[in-house]
Amino acid sequence: MTDVRLTRRFAQLALIALVGLGALGQAGAASAQAARDPQAEQFVQTRAQRVITVLADKNQSIAQKKATFHQAIDQLADVPKITNFVLGKYARTVTPDQRQRFATAFRVYAESVYQNRINDYHGEVLKVTGSTVRKPGDVIVNTTISGGQVGQPLPVAWRVMGGGTSWKVVDVQFKGVWLAITQQQDFVSTIDNAGGNIDVLISQLQRDAQRPASR
Repeated sequence: MTDVRLTRRFAQLALIALVGLGALGQAGAASAQAARDPQAEQFVQTRAQRVITVLADKNQSIAQKKATFHQAIDQLADVPKITNFVLGKYARTVTPDQRQRFATAFRVYAESVYQNRINDYHGEVLKVTGSTVRKPGDVIVNTTISGGQVGQPLPVAWRVMGGGTSWKVVDVQFKGVWLAITQQQDFVSTIDNAGGNIDVLISQLQRDAQRPASR
């Protein structure tokens, strides 16, 4: 496994933490402000590192690790709001029943991506290197991930929104790509190809969650 593949999976951890991005649009380049936000930086340092640490913990059983991972994601993410973004234009037409089934299927799928590769994590460390305040309550936090199976420190940027003790990750940038945007494009394309049938996407996520990890 290459450093890039491993670090992209770390970056993708935030995909289940998307908070109502439908009204935000693409993050784009951060505004050129000198201000940093120490609270936002501390949130990312603590919560994102916690998720990585859980995956690398060799002292818990697989069942314990999965439960702890689920809790760590809840602390990082506002999971219920995810559907308003990743469903794109279909968020306006989805039925309450479909929304509930999609939310369940997507969370199981997203967590299975990492849980199926638990043995790939070996003590990688996240370090905050700075931040840029786009506007109050909207901050890009820059980090590097190193150690473990990562040879050279690799950059990952986290977009967080909120303030005080209520920060949440809303997107993650890796190799110049905001991953939330990519996820939305993939999902909307799948639904488009199914003639607007959201149930096709739900079934696909359920199948993908059951597949063993590929090597």
